[in-house]
Amino acid sequence: MSLDQAEQAALPAAGSAPRKPGRKGGAVTGRPGRSRRSGRWWTPWLFLAPALLLFLYFKFIPMASALTMSFQEVQPYLGNKWVGTENYATVLQSHGFREAAWHTVVLAAGQTAGSMALGLALALLMEGQSRRLGFVRSAAFLPVVVPIAVVAELWRIMYHPTEDGMLNSLLGLVGLGPSGFINDPDTSMASIMLTGIWRGAPYDMMIILAGLTSVDRGLYEAAKVDGANRRQRVWHVTVPGLRSVFSILFILAAIRGLRVFTEVFLLTNGGPDGSTEVVMTLIYKLGLEQNRLGVGAAGAVLLFVATLILTVVVQLLRRRESK
Repeated sequence: MSLDQAEQAALPAAGSAPRKPGRKGGAVTGRPGRSRRSGRWWTPWLFLAPALLLFLYFKFIPMASALTMSFQEVQPYLGNKWVGTENYATVLQSHGFREAAWHTVVLAAGQTAGSMALGLALALLMEGQSRRLGFVRSAAFLPVVVPIAVVAELWRIMYHPTEDGMLNSLLGLVGLGPSGFINDPDTSMASIMLTGIWRGAPYDMMIILAGLTSVDRGLYEAAKVDGANRRQRVWHVTVPGLRSVFSILFILAAIRGLRVFTEVFLLTNGGPDGSTEVVMTLIYKLGLEQNRLGVGAAGAVLLFVATLILTVVVQLLRRRESK
């Protein structure tokens, strides 16, 4: 055999891949890739562990403690006494709780409808790709990122009941008399509702702007060819296209409305004459001011159950409509 023939015999056949280590007869003797993947299943949980521990310590354990306290008569330093459902009966039979629950529902409904309507209007006005619109959107979104305590103090100043108050000065320009706003039982609830709408509408605006990108533009052109004006195109094309977005916003806004506390506490603290008392402020007063922690915990559990039922009902209605 010549030297050239020997070199050709030593080379692998054309088109055949060289054998890799760990293979025998074309079969894989070891599976290091699968073992590495199976050995790293805990890696994501390792990164999530700090946040999960914080949630466990500051959220889930207090929730379990509140559920336990709702069945007890809490006696600090003396030991808690099991009373069963007596705390729930006290809350449900309380006239103040029924009024607070009604105020909460009214405030949640008004803020939800107002913030969604105003958010839709702002989204339609600011839809587009212009750089100027980006600045306007950021400016309109500022009420969401401002702390609620600052927002409440700002509106408390604007609601000053005298004639030289900011909003009363504006009312005087159109010939309307001064209003008491949060100091008047007839207008206090509407004043707090206006504050909540002003703060919640920009959040709804951003979600609606994201939803508008999924609406088929061809439908607008078809409606325009059919002679529909802008209002008709919005009502018959935009609103149906945002149905899923509205359902999500409704859940978020309703939960936000049912849990309203800070603005009511800072603006009126439930007054005047209990006209703005909501469930959260009542729970605060029962639990911390009157030291009836068991009754306050029962009210908190009832509010949680109401929020959970509302969420489940909306989700079931969404699934029924999607079928």
